[in-house]
Amino acid sequence: MQIQINTDKTVERHAGLDEHVQSVVSNALHRFGEQITRVEVHLSDNLGQKSADGDNRCLMEARLTGLQPIAVSDHAATLHQAISGATDKLKRSIETAVGKLHDHKRHAEGVGAASAAVVANVDEE
Repeated sequence: MQIQINTDKTVERHAGLDEHVQSVVSNALHRFGEQITRVEVHLSDNLGQKSADGDNRCLMEARLTGLQPIAVSDHAATLHQAISGATDKLKRSIETAVGKLHDHKRHAEGVGAASAAVVANVDEE
C-alpha cells in the first residue's frame, strides 16, 4: 500500500508529520493492505475559514482494487486529531465497502450453487 502525503501552503511538511501519517494510516488499514493500492492524504489548515469542528482538515482518498475510490475528511483543532479522525472514517468506509463486495460475491455464488443443485435434481428425475 502506497501512502502519498500532500499539504497546502498553510501546513509545514516535515519528516515527523510524514512519519506520523504513515504510521497511523498503515496501522489502521494494514488488514486491507493487499486490496488498497494507494491512499492519498491531503492536509490543510483553514486559517481564514473558521469551522465549528476546527481549522485543521485531513482529506483521505483510498484506491482499492475492484472498487471506486473512497474519500473521507475530518476537521479538528489539531492536525493529529484530524488525521486520526479521517483515518477512523476511512477504515469504517473501507470495511463497509469490502463487506458489501464480499456479501455480493457470496450471494452470487450461492445463487449459482442453488441453480446447479436444481439442475442436478431435474437431471436425476
